[in-house]
Amino acid sequence: MNPIRLSVPIVALLVLAGCGGGNMSDLERYVGEVKSRPPRPVEPLPEIQPVDSFVFEPDGRRDPFVPDRGLDPLAAEENDNGLAPDPNRRKEVLEGYALDALRMVGTLEQTDLRWALVRTQDGVLHRVRVGNYMGLNNGQIVSIDEDSIELIEIVADAPGQWRERDAALELSE
Repeated sequence: MNPIRLSVPIVALLVLAGCGGGNMSDLERYVGEVKSRPPRPVEPLPEIQPVDSFVFEPDGRRDPFVPDRGLDPLAAEENDNGLAPDPNRRKEVLEGYALDALRMVGTLEQTDLRWALVRTQDGVLHRVRVGNYMGLNNGQIVSIDEDSIELIEIVADAPGQWRERDAALELSE
């Protein structure tokens, strides 16, 4: 038989033998004292206050769970100017940043094509050209000068109504 297998039960018996015996009179005395105490009365449960029922009377107010009848789809079509962001267009990387989080740091020119260098807050440098998009408001680059990038953003005026807004990103020192 393996000596380790034989020693494990022997060690367990010695440990258990060390737990027995000994003077436990102080523990027995304490337990007897606790048992001899009279029980405390249990506190009564708090009284539950009745809740007054309430019936909501809308009094002509609009139900928040029903679409607003005031937004007439025909009226929205009359105000539709045909301007809206393309929902099927794949978003570009710089459209994940607000314009104030981007910094123009320079320009590059190569065979009549001007690129702008834009740095994000996390220090990544991106190269953009006219036609690229950036910013959170569907901003499309319309021109790149040596000291600025001009954009046209499409922002919502009202639900389903859009308008164009000029924006710029200046060269930062």
